Amino acid sequence: MQGVNWVALIVFIVLFGFITWLGFAAARWRKGDLDLLHEWGLGGRRFGTVVTWFLVGGDLYTAYTFIAVPALAFGAGAVAFFAVPYTIVMYPILFLVFPRLWYVCHKHGYITAADFVRGRFGNRWLALAITITGIVATMPYIALQLVGIQVVIGAMGISGTGLAADLPLLIAFAILAAFTYSSGLRAPASIAIVKDILIYITAIAAVVIIPAQLGGFGKIFAAVPADKLLLAPPGANTTGAYGAYATLALGSALALFLYPHSMTGILSANSGRAIRKNAALLPGYTFVLGLLALIGFFAIAAGVKGMPEFAAGFKQFGNNFAVPALLLHSFPAWFVGVAFAAIGIGALVPAAIMSIAAANLYTRNIHREFINKNPTDKQEAQMAKWVSLIVKVGALAFILFVPTKFAIYLQLLGGIWIIQTLPTVMLGAYTRWFNPWALLIGWAVGTYAGTAMAISAELKPAYPLTIGGYSLPGYTAFYTLILNLVLAVIFTLVFNALKSRAPVADETGAADYHA
Repeated sequence: MQGVNWVALIVFIVLFGFITWLGFAAARWRKGDLDLLHEWGLGGRRFGTVVTWFLVGGDLYTAYTFIAVPALAFGAGAVAFFAVPYTIVMYPILFLVFPRLWYVCHKHGYITAADFVRGRFGNRWLALAITITGIVATMPYIALQLVGIQVVIGAMGISGTGLAADLPLLIAFAILAAFTYSSGLRAPASIAIVKDILIYITAIAAVVIIPAQLGGFGKIFAAVPADKLLLAPPGANTTGAYGAYATLALGSALALFLYPHSMTGILSANSGRAIRKNAALLPGYTFVLGLLALIGFFAIAAGVKGMPEFAAGFKQFGNNFAVPALLLHSFPAWFVGVAFAAIGIGALVPAAIMSIAAANLYTRNIHREFINKNPTDKQEAQMAKWVSLIVKVGALAFILFVPTKFAIYLQLLGGIWIIQTLPTVMLGAYTRWFNPWALLIGWAVGTYAGTAMAISAELKPAYPLTIGGYSLPGYTAFYTLILNLVLAVIFTLVFNALKSRAPVADETGAADYHA
């Protein structure tokens, strides 16, 4: 990398300054009493279809997505496009399940998924399992947002050692911590609008201008090695990459809306109808995601990895540097500043929502359940604000002092862990048939088995399951979800037959799940 790109840096700083102002000003947007947890942590449940579209989209399509999906296409090829079918499959799930959860949560004042589980199944330990899973799965996700900021800061030529290298990151997260504390969910909701506009401008400009510079899509695909254009055909007695690709897409789709930050965005909507509309409208982001994946192929065709000026960047950041290198090579400095700001702001929006979601979980389902059972509304909201700061500091310390690869590994494990909450949360929205202790057993075994399988596979997403001499490589989370469900069904039948425990009253009623 060469010296500081001052033009790009100035544009980046100006846009960051604007969203900083916007984050603080958001406290007065649709003003509510921020000493109430549902006002601070869910925006008062006032967001309509348009704001929810920006908020949930900004929550799911993060800076790490902008960097990592093209980087995967750049390094591994066609497998990166699993993100497209996965983000198509997940929206019918959103349409079917989550309006029901919104209605029942709105009716009973639930703020988190664990609140719902506590009310539905009457089991504080099952709710605690959902809470811990959500917090642990979210922490490395927050840390990974910093990867996007680190890469673009380095790409603008800001480097060094010690405090000089980390100062821009510290400033960005000090800003994030301040406006999240003061404005709650209203801050990322307002900033998400700016972020998404910048992302769309960058993606569309890249897909129109860069192919023209490279001689068209025909030349681009001709430059991509054949083994990266298509998945490798399966051999004898194995589904090969095909099975891994399909289960990775399906498992990821099942898991995504179970993350606390996804649930927070959904519960902030003003109606179940707004959620259904978003299930129809959010695939617009999938279109952009497909364009972003193509950028990885553009980087191959442009040959950015062989350019001397980018050698240091690839050495420091690996394939994650492919997108910044391509943007620096293809666009004038002022537009690079816009694009890098889109990536940087794309880190702050989900990181803010994730920290709020983790704070809501701790406050409602650990502190209130086990420590202070009768807090005042102000005490509850204040606790959440402090916890959101602690969560962000923890994520920042993780990325500064622990190698990035461990954050990536933990995020992959997070997907395995969070999908274990599906039987309790998603199926719980439809039925109370499952015994809560059976669900807890399924969760525990699924979590343990998933962690062990991932470690044995060297933390790769696919696990080479072998049955009767036939190899079925597939997404570890998907396989362990099946195990979880089977155990939950078996133990529910056993416990119901033994009638070992008196049934616990369900706080919710059938009428609570629809308008």
